[in-house]
Amino acid sequence: MSLPAPIFGLIVAVFVLVWLVLRTRVHVLIAMLAAACITGLMGGMGMDKTFAVITSGYGTTLGNIGMVIGLGVMMGRLLEVSGAAERIAWSAVKWLGKRREEWALAMTGYIVSIPIFVDSAFVILYPVAKALAKNGKRSLLTLGIALAGGLVVTHHAVPPTPGPLGVAGVFNVDISAMLLTGMVLAIPCVTGIVFYARWLDKRYPDFVPHPLNADEANAAVADYSQQKAQKDLPGLTLSLLPVVVPVALIFLKAICAPVVATEVWSNLATHPVVQVINFVGHPVIALAISVLLAVYTLVPRMDKHNTAEHLEEGLKSAGIILLVTGAGGALGAILRDSGAGQQLAEQVASLPVSPVLLPFIVATLVRLIQGSGTVAMITAASISAPVLAQIPGVNMLLAALAATMGSLFFGYFNDSLFWVVNRMTGVTDVKQQMVVWSVPTTIAWAIGGAGVALMNLLLGSAGSWLDPLLPIIVLAAIMLWVRWQTPGITEKQTVRE
Repeated sequence: MSLPAPIFGLIVAVFVLVWLVLRTRVHVLIAMLAAACITGLMGGMGMDKTFAVITSGYGTTLGNIGMVIGLGVMMGRLLEVSGAAERIAWSAVKWLGKRREEWALAMTGYIVSIPIFVDSAFVILYPVAKALAKNGKRSLLTLGIALAGGLVVTHHAVPPTPGPLGVAGVFNVDISAMLLTGMVLAIPCVTGIVFYARWLDKRYPDFVPHPLNADEANAAVADYSQQKAQKDLPGLTLSLLPVVVPVALIFLKAICAPVVATEVWSNLATHPVVQVINFVGHPVIALAISVLLAVYTLVPRMDKHNTAEHLEEGLKSAGIILLVTGAGGALGAILRDSGAGQQLAEQVASLPVSPVLLPFIVATLVRLIQGSGTVAMITAASISAPVLAQIPGVNMLLAALAATMGSLFFGYFNDSLFWVVNRMTGVTDVKQQMVVWSVPTTIAWAIGGAGVALMNLLLGSAGSWLDPLLPIIVLAAIMLWVRWQTPGITEKQTVRE
């Protein structure tokens, strides 16, 4: 049976995309644009139409989420330089009390990684984990993984982190709904990682902050404690304000919109208060307010030049993500207009699993192949969105969340955070590195995937009770592998300070 030209073109395009990313020095941006060109040309669109659709899809996607990404990273940069992230961490520890430090760090990571890039946030907050491990005689392994777990989940699931924003733009779903649902879905994922982090302490009881040179380690912790005492950290309220205010405004708009849409309250739609709520609750306005709050409350004594420099540093870090997100939108537009999306939809609808799991599966495969969670979720969204749009009844919000959760799968050597976490915690053995970090990300992947499947059973369509079992079965197999590993880290394999 011969394949239709658009489907064959897509297969060739995906092969070229993977080959370019893995085997050449070509950047993923060029690879995605090449895949879009191949799909369009081999699908019979012609050169002029292919170029027109690529530029249209690129511009439409960035038009939806470009400013939100820019504002989000600007706000995150000010949270970094002001010390607000550290203030949140120490306040959480004080609030939860001793022996609950892992929960405090996970909660801090959950909050902080919404606006701050995960690698930077871990580097900033890791000294807090080291100080808590020494002062509270807790396992640094447990505290470090709990912190990293809280950071990585919201980084993958909750806007205004650029990856989830890009997915929301490709799927054309409401950013407010994406933010609120992602925050809810992230909670059980983080909880699962914290329990695993506590289990690591029992599994590797000899892994303690107990370096070869104890005097240097004690001096390092004392130095950090002294620096902390001298830092002029902002108060907890001011530290949380730039994060909480936009979420609250977006949440208020999300509550107000369905209320005024009902017949009973429809007369309030033109009320000035409702219009103000709809205006300030738009993600662009909410995040603009957040940036202003960060400028005038977190760094009130910073001069104009330094403030602008820090804001621009945040924008530089978002530049490549904006370009890749736009390229993903271009690829999605090509799939839709070439007819490949419609033809794939007919095949996907006949599969034994729910269509909403298609982006979850694609993101999982891309993540395993090339490592970047952001690229994985945007690629999955670009391929899946035009397909699922042709299937009646698919909940596109859940499909978008499925793409973000799939991108958490088994972070290992080709993931930058894998090296950041393992090097800073001092784990050098390859198998132990995967036990320490690859497994926690897979736990979040399984819980998130099962959560999306369960939500689809309640709110979506074409779901099966077998859907939530797929990620759980994979997780069970990986956990069996963990139990078969060597008993633990020996006393000689201690933490490097």
